[in-house]
Amino acid sequence: MTLDATAANKVLGGLRPFPVAVTTIEGGFANGLMSLSAGAASIVPELPRATVSLTKYNKTHEMLLNSGVFVMHLLSAAPEQVDKSLEILMTLGGSSGRDGDKLSKLRTKTGVTGAPILLDAHSYVEARVIATLDVEENTIFVGDVVAAEILHEGERLRIGEAWGKLPADWIEQYETNHIPQLESARSYRAGEKV
Repeated sequence: MTLDATAANKVLGGLRPFPVAVTTIEGGFANGLMSLSAGAASIVPELPRATVSLTKYNKTHEMLLNSGVFVMHLLSAAPEQVDKSLEILMTLGGSSGRDGDKLSKLRTKTGVTGAPILLDAHSYVEARVIATLDVEENTIFVGDVVAAEILHEGERLRIGEAWGKLPADWIEQYETNHIPQLESARSYRAGEKV
């Protein structure tokens, strides 16, 4: 039996409904990105853990490896907040931190770890990394949650809803910018270091 990649991606894609903004800080420089690979990592309610998976291509990946701290934010779907959510998504998902300071365009406060918290997000958990798992093209980070807050009530933004509201020219630019990241991931999977 051969792999039906279309079916596999449909099944696996359904497991990642919420885009998350991940921020970190290293050496005084704050950065962030958007991810669809994040979640809870503990069943003990009084000792929560969070997990994020970041591709090695991203500057935030390197910074998170070095700093050991991150904030995972969910975005708001509330009508009065959705424009701010899309601004976060386009700012963090539309360019690389290698090209300049992305976070200065967004409203933030400093978290207990020193990492930036996005004030226009729906909610967040802030974490200190306790373990990592290298899985070729990306790293899975697991962190003990040290702070959390619901910033705005209402529903959380789902990726399908967000994608349907993004400008076509931004989506086109995102897809162009995504090509080198995808090529990097493929080279790691082929056993080549990039």
